[in-house]
Amino acid sequence: QVQLVESGGGLVQAGGPLRLSCVISGRTISTYGMAWFRQAPGTEREFVAGLSWSGGSTYYADSVKGRVTISRDNAKNTVYPQMNSLKVEDTAVYCCAARGWTPSREVADYGSWGQGTQVTVSS
Repeated sequence: QVQLVESGGGLVQAGGPLRLSCVISGRTISTYGMAWFRQAPGTEREFVAGLSWSGGSTYYADSVKGRVTISRDNAKNTVYPQMNSLKVEDTAVYCCAARGWTPSREVADYGSWGQGTQVTVSS
């Protein structure tokens, strides 16, 4: 079983950048597809970005495309979404998730989740 721990959330002004981190422990992440999801109050959890086990393929939600870049450092067992030009509507709890080899846009396809980190974007 793997454990995922997110960090890097906080309060940021609209238009600013923020980089989150997700450290995976228990097993090496080199064979896992990784993804980030977010959930704002009163809404369902939604896919933000995903990354294949090799890092060669990336996937983004239309709402963040061009503003978010996901990357991974397998030596550090860490996945990073770099978020730029943040908007108020990006405010949510951001969680990372892991599954074998390739990521998925569907919440139900993941068995391993972190607790999440709060991102609040002020206007």
